[in-house]
Amino acid sequence: MSIGVKNSENETIFKQKGIYGRFIKRPMDFVLSLFAIIVLSPVLLLIAILVKIKLGSPVIFKQKRPGLNEKIFTIYKFRTMTDKRDENGNLLPDNLRVTHFGNMLRKTSLDELPELFNILKGDMSIVGPRPLMVRYLPYYTDEERHRHDIRPGLTGLTQTSGRSYLGWEERFKLDNYYIRNSSFVLDCKIIWNTMLQVLSKQNIANIEEIRGDEKGTYLYHEGKIFRRLDVERSDKLCAKK
Repeated sequence: MSIGVKNSENETIFKQKGIYGRFIKRPMDFVLSLFAIIVLSPVLLLIAILVKIKLGSPVIFKQKRPGLNEKIFTIYKFRTMTDKRDENGNLLPDNLRVTHFGNMLRKTSLDELPELFNILKGDMSIVGPRPLMVRYLPYYTDEERHRHDIRPGLTGLTQTSGRSYLGWEERFKLDNYYIRNSSFVLDCKIIWNTMLQVLSKQNIANIEEIRGDEKGTYLYHEGKIFRRLDVERSDKLCAKK
């Protein structure tokens, strides 16, 4: 459940309300993430060894992401790309550095397992809007910025509703729907649907769909191009001028 309140600038801010949002969700995240880390520790160790052998060091990919109230934190993932560079020493585009092993980790979502430590620390939740790039912050509308009113999630409504193949506006609408309607029942449904999608490997980009051009890496699926938010919205601004 949620409630909309007004601040001094007459902006609507969505605050979680109810026993679940205020008192249960965070303790439940802590207990479940700790349990998962203990149970999955052999899997985490095995993947770490394979990443070290196949991709080298570092095993863990670290990147800054905005979290609750846009506070920047470091997200952890298993590495899925090499450090291949061109003749000038610059990193090659993502589509040329993702290996088949790395793509397998992505398709099975095994690369996301280190985020359990983010949940344990309190940076993230099990369910919530996915944490996006810091560079995207200037491109959000006021409504879209509400995705940072709660902790970002390991999975979320967007991930069970199309994942890689949704446009940005549709993703943000789903994020805000979740914020307004967050509940124990909805979280359980999202977790269950996430497990089904991972097992069926639905809506997960293949390595062949990752491409690149002068604007950077993009996803090409069934005739549609999905670019980074900053690139897409910069293009729209230029088109209006």
